Amino acid sequence: MVDDDAPGKPANQYRIESLAKGLQVLKLFDENTVSLRLREICDRTGIPMPTAFRIVSTLEEDGFLDRTPDGDLQPGVSVLTLGSAALRGSSLVQVSERPLRHLAETTGETVNLGILINDQVLYLARLKNADLVTANVQVGSTLPAIYTSMGKLLLAFLSPVELDQRVGAHSFSGGAGPNAVTSRAELDARLALIREQGYSIQDQELAQGLRSVSVPIFGRAESPVAAINIAVSSSRHDVHSLRSVLLPRLQEAAADISMRLKAL
Repeated sequence: MVDDDAPGKPANQYRIESLAKGLQVLKLFDENTVSLRLREICDRTGIPMPTAFRIVSTLEEDGFLDRTPDGDLQPGVSVLTLGSAALRGSSLVQVSERPLRHLAETTGETVNLGILINDQVLYLARLKNADLVTANVQVGSTLPAIYTSMGKLLLAFLSPVELDQRVGAHSFSGGAGPNAVTSRAELDARLALIREQGYSIQDQELAQGLRSVSVPIFGRAESPVAAINIAVSSSRHDVHSLRSVLLPRLQEAAADISMRLKAL
């Protein structure tokens, strides 16, 4: 029986430690860590080698981990299936589907839906124009927030404390386009402008030849819960075109999604 008056957080009597350790192993993998050796798993989790070996063997047998010919471990098909089901079941993704599809059809451009995870943007939906030449971005991919229109938009609405917690020197270490922000002072100036405007533009900051414009999605709270953008080739749209032609259509779609989300 748990003593409610005891200091500290009471132990969960229903917790299954072996399952928790298995989930701990799976959480090691992300956009930047696509494969690991067994020794690396032990080092990062602190799980003893014999226990880690049994956990990995079980995850392999059930399809949650695959082993490459070199012996590296990577997420298996079962993980991808769970991730896909989670995204499809998201209320945000569901209410966004029709407005985003209409936006993609009427503009002929790539449209995306994303949320902020630490200092990264996680892509929850993507309808891609086949002519857009960019990095291999898919649903579930993450990109550095400071180089993207959706990321900068969501960062702009954080409190100063939250911003400091998410953005550090490591955030500026990734590769980017010719107009990428290179310092915190420069980033802060851009975020201030975004807060004033209510939208964000990315002009070849993420990659050469790529531009995008982003606006927020609001739930019942006053702060944005997500963002959507239109991504275009710089050969088809200049910054003025983003503002005058695409931004009004994007804002209309965002208002539709926000209304649907608040109605849930």
